[in-house]
Amino acid sequence: MERIAVGPATALGRLSVSPDGELLAASEPVRARFEARHDAREIGLAASRDATRAAASAIRAVHRDELERAEDLVEQARGHLATAVDACEPHPTVRHAGFVTDAAKEVAEAVLTRAAVLEIVLPGPEEVGVDDVAWLHGLAETVGELRRACLDRMRAGELSTAERLLDRMQEILAVLVTIDVPDALTRGLRRATDGARAITERTRGDLTTAVGQRALRDALEAHRHALDRATEARSDTGR
Repeated sequence: MERIAVGPATALGRLSVSPDGELLAASEPVRARFEARHDAREIGLAASRDATRAAASAIRAVHRDELERAEDLVEQARGHLATAVDACEPHPTVRHAGFVTDAAKEVAEAVLTRAAVLEIVLPGPEEVGVDDVAWLHGLAETVGELRRACLDRMRAGELSTAERLLDRMQEILAVLVTIDVPDALTRGLRRATDGARAITERTRGDLTTAVGQRALRDALEAHRHALDRATEARSDTGR
């Protein structure tokens, strides 16, 4: 119970309160728990930022064909994420505040992008080391990275590789559309799926145009060679 000291200040409407010893003792565990949450939050925030940074660098390395560097960065990202999860796991309010979840999605995107561009089997959530929702969002984000890789291959004239990357985009989209549950459970996956669908359709259109242009160039080149041979034949006959 709080003791209220009544003195001259009371006439002025002010009260001085001295905490009860029992109440102070009861508050100590509360203070300790908040300090533990604060410490976990600080560790989790820093590790999550490091994980996000390493994941973004890994994706850039994949697009630059720096495959060994990409692999190293992916492992770094996964290590930072594990640190964040370990620190925040005992404190659910901190663990699910959002920053660890966002970092998990970025790590999943990096791991899946590397596998997709290298045309190897895409790992599942347990293998990536993230929860189901983070894995699904990472999968949706991977579609955008595959579009970038596909456009790079088209510019290089590697249309067969670009077609395989488009096939992988369509494969991912086919998986995403099967997750038909309320957005409250998937943190807005439906919107991410719609975005992936739009990206895939746009890429299909770009690749179709590129393939048509190549076919036209090949036909024109074949026609030119045919004309050259016909011209040479007429010249030989005239002799």
